[in-house]
Amino acid sequence: MTRRVLVAGIGNIFQSDDAFGVEVATLLATRTLPPGVRVEDFGIRGVHLAYELLEGYDGLVLIDAVPMGDPAGTLAVIEPEPDTVGTSGTAGEMPVVDAHTMNPDVVLATLRRLGGSVEKILIVGCQPADLQDGMGLTPAVAAAVEDAAQLCLQLVSEMVEPITKGAFQ
Repeated sequence: MTRRVLVAGIGNIFQSDDAFGVEVATLLATRTLPPGVRVEDFGIRGVHLAYELLEGYDGLVLIDAVPMGDPAGTLAVIEPEPDTVGTSGTAGEMPVVDAHTMNPDVVLATLRRLGGSVEKILIVGCQPADLQDGMGLTPAVAAAVEDAAQLCLQLVSEMVEPITKGAFQ
């Protein structure tokens, strides 16, 4: 038995480098994926992502433009602290869901509120150069798409190893 992992490209294609996750997911959809792995471009459809996660995934890899203060095109793997994922806002306050934006913390808070959870969450982030209105990635971010796709394939291969080898490390 293998673990089920969802790879979700997120971002707004009308805001230049914010489309990074969408571009990587589109590329990954053309690749051979390990059993148990599903890739989808969720764009700005955060509510849809939350409901998809209710289908029972063990792992989630989010691909997104993430301002980190690094040179444009820099990739990073971010593993959120399990106790803080999806808990933005003050105690007992549900983050506001906006059907026209994608905020990973709001998506995960919505998932929790609906009774779902994901055991392992990783974010493959890329430092954007430009998040202003416009179509197309900047050259530095476009150059990182292939490397990000390879990184995602490596991460999901590790995540879907047979359950007999143990829990996520």
